[in-house]
Amino acid sequence: MASAAEQMAANLSWGALGKAVDLRHRIFFTLGLLIVYRLGTYIPVPGIDGTALRQFMDSAASGIGGMLNMFTGGAISRMGIFALGIMPYISASIIVQLMTALVPQLEQLKKEGEQGRRKINQYTRFGTVFLATFQAYGLAVSLEAGDLVTDPGMFFRAATVITLVGGTMFLMWLGEQITARGIGNGISLIIFVGIIAEIPAALARFLSQGRSGAISPAVIIAVLLMVAAVVVFVVFMERALRKIHIQYPRRQVGMKVYDGGSSHLPIKVNPAGVIPAIFASSLLLLPTTLATFSGNQTGPVMSTILAYFGPGQPLYLLFFAAMIIFFTFFYTFNVSFKVDDVAENLKNQNGFVPGIRPGKRTEEYLEFVVTRVLVIGSGYLALVALLPEIMRSQLAIPFYFGGTSVLIVVSVTMDTINQVQSHLLAHQYEGLIERSQLRGRKRSGAAKPKKGPARR
Repeated sequence: MASAAEQMAANLSWGALGKAVDLRHRIFFTLGLLIVYRLGTYIPVPGIDGTALRQFMDSAASGIGGMLNMFTGGAISRMGIFALGIMPYISASIIVQLMTALVPQLEQLKKEGEQGRRKINQYTRFGTVFLATFQAYGLAVSLEAGDLVTDPGMFFRAATVITLVGGTMFLMWLGEQITARGIGNGISLIIFVGIIAEIPAALARFLSQGRSGAISPAVIIAVLLMVAAVVVFVVFMERALRKIHIQYPRRQVGMKVYDGGSSHLPIKVNPAGVIPAIFASSLLLLPTTLATFSGNQTGPVMSTILAYFGPGQPLYLLFFAAMIIFFTFFYTFNVSFKVDDVAENLKNQNGFVPGIRPGKRTEEYLEFVVTRVLVIGSGYLALVALLPEIMRSQLAIPFYFGGTSVLIVVSVTMDTINQVQSHLLAHQYEGLIERSQLRGRKRSGAAKPKKGPARR
């Protein structure tokens, strides 16, 4: 039988959005900051040859340039102040999380509560500045090598580094403000908006190829159906859970004896989210990105790497899948679902898995279950990430359709909708509590007897 909260959530109407004033303010605040982000992508870095850059990005739109352009919301095609996007912060966060799981000092710092969390956030910001500086300088040098600069030199490099690093730090601040005062996760929404903003133009270029006869209508229909099928598959897998039954024994508080309850420990089929795909993509795109912006000035080592590990090559696909599987297992067991901590928490709460002893046995059982679940989860991530790569290389699709972008869009959409529903549900609860208090006051006032004349 469903609980009262579940019944209320099932009967939740989006018409209640007009009555939730705080939620409406949060949504408007989020939209306002996202508009600021979109406007910033049109502010160019000083010293860029706009005509040469536009011609270069048009020639690279079907390859790596199209993908980078999609993830930065078109900022890199215009070389805007947000050309690096929020990816340096994402990379720094992943690195700090992995280091927290491996370094005992950082692990202890994580357990210190709010003060430790602030310290870890400070380390993440320092890492963001370092990565953004390194990437901005490399991008400035690559732009000079590609003859995309009007006045090359140290002044241009310094101005580019300062502008791009400042843009990344401003985006990081925008994301934190959206998370704190808006709706949804700010960093994820910035990436989401960047991807969504470039989809109409990419889709128009794709359909124009069909009108010109370069791609047959059957291929266009097949690609659109594949996109819909991948989205449905991602939604299904992201909501899939493996529930482990947890039993709690009877307990006595004072003179009362409470019956033991039962609950479920939910384990997602994909506990790591999109982080393995993002991390694997970032590592694999590094040599290709450098080669793209440096033109033909590549050495023999770089040429060999691009020949075997270029997008669509068999070794590239194999290495991409292997890295996704590795990071899925590594991130899950070391960051998102640490079986030793879960087993210890269950033991401290007097909970146990029926038929399994608390402590070490429970930890071994959870590790066995999570490993079997991750076989499906890592395979699902690798399939979603590789299928568009194979289709793009075989069918020569003129815009970048990546599994990572689909994962990000679907995950962020589901998370934002869940947060909106949670706010609406909390608003509905507040309304019920207020009405019940008013009814209680009316009843108490009606039942209050009139005072008779006092006896003398």
